[in-house]
Amino acid sequence: MKDSLKLVVIGGGSSYTPELVEGIINNFDRLPIKELWLVDIPQGEHKLNIVGKLAQRMVEKSGLPIDVKLTLDRLEALPNADFVSTQIRVGLLEARAHDESIPLKYGVLGQETTGPGGMMKAFRTIPVLLDICKDIEKLCPNAWMLNFTNPAGMVTEAINRYSNVKSIGLCNSPIGVYKWLSKLYEVPTDRIYAEFVGLNHLHWVTQVTVDGESKLEELLESGESYTAKNVPGMDWNAKLIRSIGAIPSYYLRYFYLTKEMYAEQVAAMEKDGSRAIIVKRVEDELFELYKDPNLSIKPKQLEKRGGAYYSEAAVNLMVSLHNDTRDIQTLNVPNGNILPFLPADASIEVNCVVSKQGPMPVTVRNIPQGVTGLIHAVKTYERLAIDAAVTGDRDLALQALTCNPLVPSVRVAEEILNEMLEQNKDYLPNFFK
Repeated sequence: MKDSLKLVVIGGGSSYTPELVEGIINNFDRLPIKELWLVDIPQGEHKLNIVGKLAQRMVEKSGLPIDVKLTLDRLEALPNADFVSTQIRVGLLEARAHDESIPLKYGVLGQETTGPGGMMKAFRTIPVLLDICKDIEKLCPNAWMLNFTNPAGMVTEAINRYSNVKSIGLCNSPIGVYKWLSKLYEVPTDRIYAEFVGLNHLHWVTQVTVDGESKLEELLESGESYTAKNVPGMDWNAKLIRSIGAIPSYYLRYFYLTKEMYAEQVAAMEKDGSRAIIVKRVEDELFELYKDPNLSIKPKQLEKRGGAYYSEAAVNLMVSLHNDTRDIQTLNVPNGNILPFLPADASIEVNCVVSKQGPMPVTVRNIPQGVTGLIHAVKTYERLAIDAAVTGDRDLALQALTCNPLVPSVRVAEEILNEMLEQNKDYLPNFFK
């Protein structure tokens, strides 16, 4: 087993990076990352320098032999990396604001990973990450790529289908489930087991046990659920949830409560602007804190971000891959035959046993009949959108958006697509050859 590891973070100027650095420091005895490269693009150089200096102060305070390096050239960073983590936002928050606002004009939900906004983010992101994968194939072909870049399930599937990189998709939502259950039952997370079925941002919890005792029925009866900072809380229809027999991800509010969520978005847009504008305010506050030369810890304010705690998922996965722990984690991986109604190479979000060979999906005990249709419909949209992102085929893009359950008609799909493609022209060379 190697006693010195190298991690390259693509998108190292992210406001989330201090949380990752904290996780690396706290787990150094099990994960000896001694070389940490933070990589960003020229437009992100200012943030990279601020975050990078904070990371260096955090490491200095820890006294650990971790060398933190900053660069705008990933070719300098990637050679012989053991892990590559990706957390990029092509088009920055400005593009996200358009993803959230344009669909609303057409009576459709505007959200950065779901619906038309999610598709446009995939279009901007997938070609960029496939370019990064070409460099990984040349410079560190044995590295594990941990993808946090949203829409994580689609991006991970694109990488697995169109490159030879060993990629695993991660999301902070499953970690959120365990934190919620741990607080609810006042027990540590290692005494809890939750089974996940579905796709990234489209999963259901079909089994919950605490010390081996099932808690699912009482959770369904109580109406208890979990949410996150970036998705408005809204009560589920209790009869529906009990009938399905599973606890839905908070992202499923966009599908089960479409009309109500749309109304909430319109009201929020009029009052505070898009979620992107709110995130910008939080980020500005964070970077002001990060500038403080006396700050050498992750500030508590970072937890206001919707993706808070993602470093736990990242560090847990790296620890397991490095130490061959064979524990269970919830990851985005190729389906194989786990969900028999989906293609084998479709990316799904399920529990996996993690060894040094990588994640192995665990057989799902319960696939509620009432969720298979939605999973299949969304995966059909995702696969068409992935192929459109790679080829720049506008007809495929229209077909994908028309298949999306959140889009009411082909006319609306075409109008949204035309405006959003034009708005994103600078980031979509495939579509403007």
